[in-house]
Amino acid sequence: MNPTKKFSDKIKNFWKKLGPGLITGASDDDPSGIATYSQAGAKYGFQLLWTAIFTYPLMVVIQEMCARIGIVTKQGLTANIKQYYSKTILYIILAISFPSIVLNIGADIAGMGAVGNLIFPAIPSFLFSIIFTILLMYSIIFWNYDKIASILKWLCITLFSYILIPFIVKSDWILVFKNAFIPTFKYDKDFFMILVGILGTTISPYLFFWQTSMEVEEGLEKKIVVDKKVIGDMQIDIKAGMFFTTIVFFFIILTSGSVLFNAGIHSINTVEEAAKALQPLAGDFAYTLFAIGVLGTGFLAIPVLAGALSYMMSETFGWEEGLNKKFHEAKGFYLTMVVSLIIGLSINFIGISPIQALIYTAVLYGLTAPVLIGLILHICNQQKIMGEYTNGKFTNLFGIITFLLMFVSAIFLVYYQIIG
Repeated sequence: MNPTKKFSDKIKNFWKKLGPGLITGASDDDPSGIATYSQAGAKYGFQLLWTAIFTYPLMVVIQEMCARIGIVTKQGLTANIKQYYSKTILYIILAISFPSIVLNIGADIAGMGAVGNLIFPAIPSFLFSIIFTILLMYSIIFWNYDKIASILKWLCITLFSYILIPFIVKSDWILVFKNAFIPTFKYDKDFFMILVGILGTTISPYLFFWQTSMEVEEGLEKKIVVDKKVIGDMQIDIKAGMFFTTIVFFFIILTSGSVLFNAGIHSINTVEEAAKALQPLAGDFAYTLFAIGVLGTGFLAIPVLAGALSYMMSETFGWEEGLNKKFHEAKGFYLTMVVSLIIGLSINFIGISPIQALIYTAVLYGLTAPVLIGLILHICNQQKIMGEYTNGKFTNLFGIITFLLMFVSAIFLVYYQIIG
């Protein structure tokens, strides 16, 4: 066989294996996440690059457990919690998750609108936000699962714009590699808050629900029977998806560290501030790439956020669910998505700024993440639920490390935001 053809076939086969894991990973770099990473680079230069490498195995382990739960049990994370745990725990998680996800959607819609306005100044940002929300509603309601999954998969390519920017501008690559592998700590409140913010935006609770339910959806669509090959393919998908999000996360910090920090711009709170600051310093091309990335990640992340909430509500109240169903077959499922988008959009008109929304979201995610990670670990170690596909020692070790990190982060986050 021709070596070029052989290589091409390998790439195609690898691309086919990518699905829920890739989409979940890429959606983690949403506009609010981009704002967090830009803030880290602007304030501390390259000093937080190591967090990208450090969080990669933690993300892989948690998302792999979620995916395995979906494949083995053939039901979402909420349905498993409902079946095996107290209803009180379920309702508390739902009560905290609903506002946190809606606030996240609102912050992302606002970020997309603001960046749209930067590219086309004649159109107000609020009008862009309304247009984007309508487009998202239409696609979610009228497109089938295959089309939505395929489009979300291809939207991941927009994230490559962030990988290109550091090669356009001047970067100190020796310093980059040093900071990537040698952790740096500063013992002050601001540094710790950004560190906690990075943990919160990379290990976000809504991703746990989305990942589990998407594996169920994928299994139903392809009529998958669980075996070691299916688990193996899923693990490749997860590792690739989380690697992709880590690379993008790394390069956003690198971009803002190379351009903004070195220019003395140390305070960035929103994606539009980051984009505006880039333009005079890095040129129109880098600025345009950054803006396109924000829009692409918004269109990728918002359906994931709204979808995660819909799966949670549907599994809690026993509604028909699934992107493979039409609107009239799963009204509660689709109406939850529509309502979450409308409330998210309206947040921008009732006096809650995107920055406030992100602070509230971070606190609420901080409260739910340790609880959910603890439940995921417990489910994955129960033979009556997982059969022969329970956790190994490596997965448990990294799962416990992630739980402890998120638990400590939650305590400090709540302390600083509410008490401190």
